[in-house]
Amino acid sequence: MLQAVSLGLLAGLLIGNGLPHFIKGIVHERHPTFFGSGPVVNLLGGWTALCLGALAFAAADITAQPWAGGAAVALGALLMGLFHAAGGVFGRD
Repeated sequence: MLQAVSLGLLAGLLIGNGLPHFIKGIVHERHPTFFGSGPVVNLLGGWTALCLGALAFAAADITAQPWAGGAAVALGALLMGLFHAAGGVFGRD
């Protein structure tokens, strides 16, 4: 159960963080990251986070613990969404 919860939480965090960066990249808008704020940087960073999130989700074996693992994924995505909504590490966009 610990594996499903920890990897599920990581998957939710990665997917929740990767999605806004990927979207900002494909609509050619600037959004701050640690590596710059250009659209290409956001696209690559978002894509990488989405892929790593998918790998963490697959490794979490959610089918073994569907309630705990699913709740961890949802919590991770919620926490990252709140982080982005509050302005994130950069204060504001």
